Amino acid sequence: MFPEFEVVRRQRPVTIAVESTSSSRPAANAAIEVACDGPVSLSFTSGGDVLTGRYDGRRVWLAVTTGSRRTTHASRRHARVRRGVSRFALTLTGTMLTALTQETDSAWVARARVDLSELGIEPRDEAWLADLTADHEGAARDVRVGAFGQLGLRDIRAVTYADGSPFRDDDGTVLLTATSAGPGFFPTAHTSVWALDPTTYELVHRGALYFRRDGLVYGDHATHLMRDGDEWVVTTSTWAGFKAPDEKDPGKPWSPVGVTIARSREDVTRGEHVLDATPLALPTDGLTSVGVWDPHLVRRDGEWLVGYVSAEKYFAFHPVLASGPSLDALSLRAARTDRTATEGTTLVPLGGTVVVGASDGRDNPRRVRARYPIFDLDLNEVAELRSAYVSNLPWPTLIPVGDEWLHVAFDGTPYGGLLPGYGTHGEVLISRSV
Repeated sequence: MFPEFEVVRRQRPVTIAVESTSSSRPAANAAIEVACDGPVSLSFTSGGDVLTGRYDGRRVWLAVTTGSRRTTHASRRHARVRRGVSRFALTLTGTMLTALTQETDSAWVARARVDLSELGIEPRDEAWLADLTADHEGAARDVRVGAFGQLGLRDIRAVTYADGSPFRDDDGTVLLTATSAGPGFFPTAHTSVWALDPTTYELVHRGALYFRRDGLVYGDHATHLMRDGDEWVVTTSTWAGFKAPDEKDPGKPWSPVGVTIARSREDVTRGEHVLDATPLALPTDGLTSVGVWDPHLVRRDGEWLVGYVSAEKYFAFHPVLASGPSLDALSLRAARTDRTATEGTTLVPLGGTVVVGASDGRDNPRRVRARYPIFDLDLNEVAELRSAYVSNLPWPTLIPVGDEWLHVAFDGTPYGGLLPGYGTHGEVLISRSV
């Protein structure tokens, strides 16, 4: 069904600060980065809230002032810098404030962080963001202020037309969306847009998408961007607001993951955009489901097909397919409940029909681990994609290029040191059919 693939490129475009001419931010996704020869202080300010990261030549810590309250936050294990620092950065990603250092020609390492929501600060509020400014003091030079970029890329999808064919820019590059990994768990990430040269395999950052819902602006991700006529349709997973259930306190409130939809007539493939998102009801009739994510859409012969993932619990999940005459009249078509760690449900036009790709993670039953199954539209497995299956849950993002195919995947390699924990992963692997 598909040819065999071989890896032709691995890359990881790490960027801390994406420079901007505006000091205010449309979302809680901000960074200030400087070169330094000694002690330096970086800060974000909004109203009476002052968020500061300090490096004194030996240690890194954070100071947060809100009203008359001032707190300091330092890591016992990670604050001390063993060698000299060449660059210092302060980032705001969702509600997480993080200070990072970089030694000459080495990786960025997170040295201190604090969740501002625990201090009564809500940086995702648009009024708070409207007053946000950045500043620096001390031995700072080569100052870069703007959006936070990424520590890694994952959940990569091709931007498509409604029929599932890839959307290409005027220069022939293929457009992709990705989850830009932040310095921590899923609420620190956001959706980014990239251009991929199908010949050189170079990735170029184009912009970022944020989502206005429930009165706040979120960096939701695991996104599908689709061109339908003269508008863009964006479906995404609400990971930026996810709070896992507390096993020690079952009565504690938590936020499940769902799928939202947004539409725009602006060119959302360039620059930063905040989109008004509303829930997209994806059917789970007859399933035990606590959440859905990874939406992917195709319209074929007047019918919508929507692939996604349903979770029986966090985290046990499987692929699902729905169909219907419109996106507000979908019904469940098929589900593979024999899987417990399969996601990345992807609809691929092939030979006059559509097949469904997915990623079988290593936590599945033994017979379906670490592989890319290909299903028909009733989710009967009909083939297996023969391409490198690396760590984590790489997706089967397949892009036709002439008579050949590209497979764009990602792995679970972390970045940024030990302090951020899980969620910094995403080295990009590009494979080509042979």
